[in-house]
Amino acid sequence: MAEPSPGGTGVADVPLAGPAHERVTVVLITWQRREEALLAVRRLLSLPERPRVVVLDNGSTDGTAEALRARHPEGSPGADRLDLIVLPENQGAVARNTGVATAATPYVAFCDDDTWWDPGSLERAADVLDADPRVAVLTARILVEPGAVEDGIVTELRESPVQGAPGLPGPALGSFLAGASVVRRDAFLQVGGFSRRLWLGGEEELMAADLAAAGWELCYLEDLTIHHQASVLRESDLRRRHGIRNTLWFTWLRRPVPAALRRTRFLLRTVPRDRTSALGVTDALRGLPWLVRERKVLPPHAEARFLALEASQEASSSRVYDDR
Repeated sequence: MAEPSPGGTGVADVPLAGPAHERVTVVLITWQRREEALLAVRRLLSLPERPRVVVLDNGSTDGTAEALRARHPEGSPGADRLDLIVLPENQGAVARNTGVATAATPYVAFCDDDTWWDPGSLERAADVLDADPRVAVLTARILVEPGAVEDGIVTELRESPVQGAPGLPGPALGSFLAGASVVRRDAFLQVGGFSRRLWLGGEEELMAADLAAAGWELCYLEDLTIHHQASVLRESDLRRRHGIRNTLWFTWLRRPVPAALRRTRFLLRTVPRDRTSALGVTDALRGLPWLVRERKVLPPHAEARFLALEASQEASSSRVYDDR
């Protein structure tokens, strides 16, 4: 298949063919959730697509790595498709960069330890990405478990106001949800993956902006389904603190001043007035020196995506900075 130009407008000569496991690798990150990680890996290894699964253990101290090795010893079913990488420290979302670098397939499906892909979704994603080399990211429909209820964010994805190129396989998006997306490996590597500074919490927005700036498309695809049963083992305050910080950092790294001011005012007006929010804002202010050095405003075609999202983001009940 012909590779896209940096503007993402290449044309495929012949779509890739072959079984899904030769086209999609699953990259799963986990930290301090041994039982959930074991269940997530079992579900992934049982998928009919038989994908290779790369688990990034973010320095867990609860025996996650040891339990995975014991549960999937050499010679056991699926063990030949499981790669376990134990990181020396918790790298948050940045651990996915290591997983993508390890993958030998053109596409990578992300997964968290409290999510799992529907059978057939990975093959469908590979087929769609084969067919349209403009697309860098496909985001799936998210079903909340137990009960398989659509996540509230799905309606926003389905009704996205972003204007993409004609003939895309689904609604164009301004950003994406990493734990529910399949990415084109070359595009991911082209923009450098997830920022080490952002670590975890809204880390997708900066990467999505850089993909759009490079000419790539991001889409929602109704045919893809991922399930999410939120873990009770989470540091909600820290996640919110990082989310506020990262939103402000992205805004001032890439948005024009008028748009950055609008979003900053909205954020400061709507976040809870508590210690966690104050710490998030303080963390963001500490980043001013490098923000000034690395600020690079989006080109008009990429900025238009985020401009189109402003009204829906302000009205959203799914994009709030609470402790969920």
